[in-house]
Amino acid sequence: MNCRTSSRACERAADLFGRLTKDLVQLEPLEAELAKLFCNSWRYVTFAVANQFYALCAKHGIDYYRIHSAITKNYPRMKDLPGAGFAAGPCLFKDTMQLAAYYDNEFSLGQSAMLVNEGFPRMLMQQLRPIGLQNKTVGLLGMAFKAENDDVRDSLAFKMKKLLELECRRVLCSDEFVKAPGLHKLDAVLADADVLVIGAPHTRYRTVQTKKPVLDPWNLLGRGGLLR
Repeated sequence: MNCRTSSRACERAADLFGRLTKDLVQLEPLEAELAKLFCNSWRYVTFAVANQFYALCAKHGIDYYRIHSAITKNYPRMKDLPGAGFAAGPCLFKDTMQLAAYYDNEFSLGQSAMLVNEGFPRMLMQQLRPIGLQNKTVGLLGMAFKAENDDVRDSLAFKMKKLLELECRRVLCSDEFVKAPGLHKLDAVLADADVLVIGAPHTRYRTVQTKKPVLDPWNLLGRGGLLR
């Protein structure tokens, strides 16, 4: 299989991308594809580490964000440790699994990351169950797969919604950017819900004012990541 690029193709590509930046790096097609897969897999694995840390803390009633704040303060080695939250979307999960397939399904680190990230909604359910969900209306704020975005592809908020629907009296979903049937206005959700879950870290949710219990794995409200 010929995976090399002709000099003419390189010149045309350089002319195109040179209009955007003068800092160009040339790779052969297979190298470039692996570079892209490595970048997305790295992010996905990094998010999985944070989510695993969050889950470990939550199991023992410890707020991950208290520890996160302590170990990232003035400590350069830990400054890139992300917060917890849903890690999904059309690229991170897919590219991690593509890399595993390319490597004869021996990318165990990526596969473990998939189990952690895809299982994060189930872990959040473990925090909610003790309050008794059978007669509760739960408001799920944010259905997009990332902040300030209307893209719902592979969003784990929908997995969270399905899990909630199995155990709650009612689930009300809202999103600041997504326009879809079945979604409710934020004010209506805040008024009618007994408990809130933040599914996407939209900036608008940072200013939500409520005395109701909130499960905020992103720590948008500054209360910590546990149900409070």
